[in-house]
Amino acid sequence: MNNSKIKEIYKRISEAGETVRFHANDSIQNFLQEGDVEAIQAEAEIHIQNLLEALVIDTDNDHNTQETAKRVAKMFVKEIFAGRYEPMPKVTTFPNVGYDQMYISGPIKIRSMCAHHMMPIVGNCWVGIKPGERVIGLSKFNRLVDWVASRPQIQEEMTEQIADVIEDATKPKGIAVVIKAEHFCMTHRGVREHESDMTTSVMRGEFRDEQMLRNEFLNLMNNMKGHSC
Repeated sequence: MNNSKIKEIYKRISEAGETVRFHANDSIQNFLQEGDVEAIQAEAEIHIQNLLEALVIDTDNDHNTQETAKRVAKMFVKEIFAGRYEPMPKVTTFPNVGYDQMYISGPIKIRSMCAHHMMPIVGNCWVGIKPGERVIGLSKFNRLVDWVASRPQIQEEMTEQIADVIEDATKPKGIAVVIKAEHFCMTHRGVREHESDMTTSVMRGEFRDEQMLRNEFLNLMNNMKGHSC
């Protein structure tokens, strides 16, 4: 780690206290200053180039890989890991005018990355809400889900984190999050199993406490588009 900007970021995080995490699936946006994201991308490019050379790839003469390190670094920082470096999407809430029934948003596309093998996780997410006093616009569910998904992680923790950010934004009486996804670390390596998906769920508040509400959510979700992702 030769980049002084990167060292400064590490120092800021370490000085924030022992309880502050910067794991793969954590947002570090609050610790970033102007120019830091560009520094992270530049540092990543150097190490990706080193990886290509360690794999004995002639990037000087192979026209397909001459710019690969630059492209991959940009992809990681600005796209598939953007949820680590970009601020949380702005969420405006509105008064709930009296709706006291559940509503569901989905399927919301999941595009994430397995932290174990850096392989894609692709699938769908459904969010159920038993609203409290405030509600948010429908598109904000998609933005929040994408913000959390755009990090390297495991699906179980991603499901919990999606529930966390939506619960914090909406203060609902109950929240349900279900993710069904295909893991490329299963389909493209190892056992190479193409018929297996992984489904995870988080039920909180009334969805956890009231079986009839939970069953209603699951029945409605099973009949929505995308359930056979």
